[in-house]
Amino acid sequence: MKKYVAEFLGTYALVFAGTGAIVIDQQTHGGVGHAGVAITFGLIVMSMIYTFGDISGAHLNPAVSIAFVIAKKFPVKELLQFVVVQILGAICASFTLKFLFPANELLGATLPAGSDMQSFVLEFILTFFLMLVILHVSSGSKEKGMFAGLAIGSVVGLEAMFAGPICGASMNPARSLAPALVSGHLEHLWIYVTATIAGAVLAVPVCKYLRAPYPELRS
Repeated sequence: MKKYVAEFLGTYALVFAGTGAIVIDQQTHGGVGHAGVAITFGLIVMSMIYTFGDISGAHLNPAVSIAFVIAKKFPVKELLQFVVVQILGAICASFTLKFLFPANELLGATLPAGSDMQSFVLEFILTFFLMLVILHVSSGSKEKGMFAGLAIGSVVGLEAMFAGPICGASMNPARSLAPALVSGHLEHLWIYVTATIAGAVLAVPVCKYLRAPYPELRS
C-alpha cells in the first residue's frame, strides 16, 4: 500500500506543480514564462524521484510503468494498480487547480499547436528518449542511481523547454488525461496516450540492444 500511496502523491505533485505553473502563467499573463514552466516540470520530477524513488520507484507515469513491465523490471501483477493510482493522483491535482482557478478553461491540458501528426511524432520521440534515459539510469552502480533523479528531471525540463510550445511535451498519459477530463477538452487526448506509450515501449528493445555485451573480436 505504501507504494501506491507514493505513486499517488508523486503523480499528484507532478500534475499540480507542472500544470499549475501553466495555469498561473496564464492567470498572471506570463508571470511564470515558458522557461519557468519547463523548469517547474523538470524540478518536480526530480524532487519526486528523490522523495519516493526508494518506496515505489517513482514511475509517476503509466507509460513508464508499462515499459518497465515489458523490460521485466516491474511485476505485471502490479501494473494495473500503479496506473490507476497514477491517474487518480493526476485527476485529484487537476480538480484542485479547478477549485483554485475556476475561470481557467484548459487547466494545463496538452493541445497541439500544429497538426495532430506533428504532435504525435514529437510526443513519440520525446517519450522514447525520456524512457531510454530512465532505463539506463535506473539500473547499474549505486553512483549512477544517485544521479537518476537529476538525469531524468533534466531530460523532462529540456524536452519541455524546446517542444512544449508545439505539442505540450506531455510524455505522460496521466499528465494529459487529468486536465483533459476535468476541463472537458478530450479532442486531442488520443495523441498523448498512444504516442507516449508507443515511444516508451520502443525504448525497451533499443536499450537492451545497446546494453548487450559485444561479441569478442577475432583476429
